Amino acid sequence: MADADDVRRLALSLPHVVEIDSEGFDFRVGDKGFVWSYPERQPGKRRIIRTDIAVLFVGDEAEKQALLLGEPDLFFTTPSYDGMPLVMVRLARVDVDRLTELVVDAWRMRAPAELARDLDDSRFP
Repeated sequence: MADADDVRRLALSLPHVVEIDSEGFDFRVGDKGFVWSYPERQPGKRRIIRTDIAVLFVGDEAEKQALLLGEPDLFFTTPSYDGMPLVMVRLARVDVDRLTELVVDAWRMRAPAELARDLDDSRFP
């Protein structure tokens, strides 16, 4: 199963990625976030950065709903992400191959076209 170190290794293996200084992990391409640690918020409590959960950019609401409905043990969301193309993935329940697919797909959707051309598709089909 995967962990925060796997997220970091995968994200940094992609071109033009910048890691933002944070309590957990936070990765951007072209100034756009594509994967970061889940900032859990509970009423009346201080925000907790959860490095065991990754927030991932997905294509649109349809893809978000397909992931949430198709694999509810792996993916979830919260009301604060309603209307946003983002899902949370429980890292302890995802294998590294699937995490690779998710992180690369998120990168592809967020990378500007001029940067996206630099991805070596032979490494990440």
